[in-house]
Amino acid sequence: MNFPSQTHGQSVLVESNVEKLDSTNAPELKSVFTFINKNGVNKIIFDLSQTKYCDSSGLSAILVANRLCKDTNGEFVLSGLQSSVRKMIEIAQLDKVLVIVDNKEAALNSFE
Repeated sequence: MNFPSQTHGQSVLVESNVEKLDSTNAPELKSVFTFINKNGVNKIIFDLSQTKYCDSSGLSAILVANRLCKDTNGEFVLSGLQSSVRKMIEIAQLDKVLVIVDNKEAALNSFE
């Protein structure tokens, strides 16, 4: 499974097990986020510590999760960004829209 998830209290941690988040796996990720949100969870952490590359399809999936959480008065947090992924997010100016923390532990602590 490319995007396993674990429940932590009122939040869900989704981990990326792909090196490249792109058009080949972004639809799967969108489905994971949608499924989690449809089950009443509006606090999602997405850990990208194993992902070295993200294209526009990957960014689109991330924005879907952010919108799903915001629309239900929740919160979406990105964690573990590698420098190349962080750079892509900054180029798209999404660092001003998304909540970004250093690691999944910090993200989990933000929901406690």
